[in-house]
Amino acid sequence: QVQLFESGGGLVQAGGSLRLSCAASGRSFSTYHIGWFRQAPGKEREFVAAINCSGSMTYYAGSVKGRFTISRDNAKNTVYLQMNRLTPEDSAVYYCAEVQTFTMPVTLAEKYDYWGQGTQVAVSS
Repeated sequence: QVQLFESGGGLVQAGGSLRLSCAASGRSFSTYHIGWFRQAPGKEREFVAAINCSGSMTYYAGSVKGRFTISRDNAKNTVYLQMNRLTPEDSAVYYCAEVQTFTMPVTLAEKYDYWGQGTQVAVSS
């Protein structure tokens, strides 16, 4: 069983930065493909970014491309989401999740099997 734990959320001013972490336990972390999603109140869960198990492939939502960077450190069993130039529209609960295969479309939440509990990000204007 895969267990995922997000951390790093908080309150930040517009234009600021945050780095989220997704720590994993369970079977070999280096075999996990991981995605980040977010959900704001009253909105659908939205894909943010994904990274394959080796870190050689990444994919971003258009709304965050150029501002957010997904990366991983398999030695630390952790995936990161560096978020820069944050805007109030980025405010949401951010979730990481594991997907079995890194095939398009990785944007579909239904493809992901295991989810963390989420971490809140609030961006003030």
